[in-house]
Amino acid sequence: MVFPEAFLSGYPRGLDFGAVIGARSEEGREDFRRYWESSVQVPGPVVDQLSRTACDHRIYLVMGVVERDGGTLYCSVLFFAPDGQFLGKHRKVMPTGSERLVWGFGDGSTMPVFETPLGKLGALICWENYLPLMRTAMYAKGIEIYCAPTADARDSWFASMRHVAVEGRCFVLSCNQFNRRRDFPSDYHTAFGDDPDTVVTRGGSCIVDPFGNYLAGPHPDGETILTAEIDLRQVVRGKFDLDVVGHYARPDIFQLQVDERPKRPVTIETGSLAKEKTPSTNPGTPRKSAQSRPKTRKAPRRGRP
Repeated sequence: MVFPEAFLSGYPRGLDFGAVIGARSEEGREDFRRYWESSVQVPGPVVDQLSRTACDHRIYLVMGVVERDGGTLYCSVLFFAPDGQFLGKHRKVMPTGSERLVWGFGDGSTMPVFETPLGKLGALICWENYLPLMRTAMYAKGIEIYCAPTADARDSWFASMRHVAVEGRCFVLSCNQFNRRRDFPSDYHTAFGDDPDTVVTRGGSCIVDPFGNYLAGPHPDGETILTAEIDLRQVVRGKFDLDVVGHYARPDIFQLQVDERPKRPVTIETGSLAKEKTPSTNPGTPRKSAQSRPKTRKAPRRGRP
């Protein structure tokens, strides 16, 4: 089950956080403080609750969150197994436009693909899907169930999801929020005004097969839950004539190197010992190899799509 980008604690559409070039307002700083207060610590109580939810419903759960680490927020995706195990997370590596006012940049250490009975599962968030090299790294890890939580409801997004499905010969599950002005706090001041029925985000979730065919959606007209049955044999059938990291690649001309080492902002050396210092520790973050060779992770063999 896939939820949208920043579903917890919310995508701050329309907020400017009082920022213009060269100045920040006190009201904007207070908006950021409130956003920070509502964000999710990983690990933490919200992660524990999501684990219980995944276990109670026996599902693989892919949840978009705003993650708090020290004084910095990250747009992240959390992955849970049907037994409630927290599998790991992905931090968005490239916030888009004004998102950079409030979200930090993830590094290469959280780009997991998990091996599950349902298929190899991973996620890129919103316009990360417009980074061709990042998509290629996911294809090289053998992704089969490609989750794309987003805040983009443009018609062009639907075409992009069909392209990704065909290019990667994978199933694409894209999920966007549908909400109205009344779903936000009363003192949420944006250009959308205060009419409670104003549509702020129109949705547009969809499920696409490896040949670019819609299995469900797109649905830009209201709240919905989309479901579809998938046949993983379609992945292999598709790669008969298109495997962009295999027989349809030209490594003699083009090569990609991926650095999955964590990048720490501070390293403190004491004598011959080096200690890495970060704003906080995140035991739930998947450990990654320093090598550029793509890897996948195994998850429990229980659950249903």
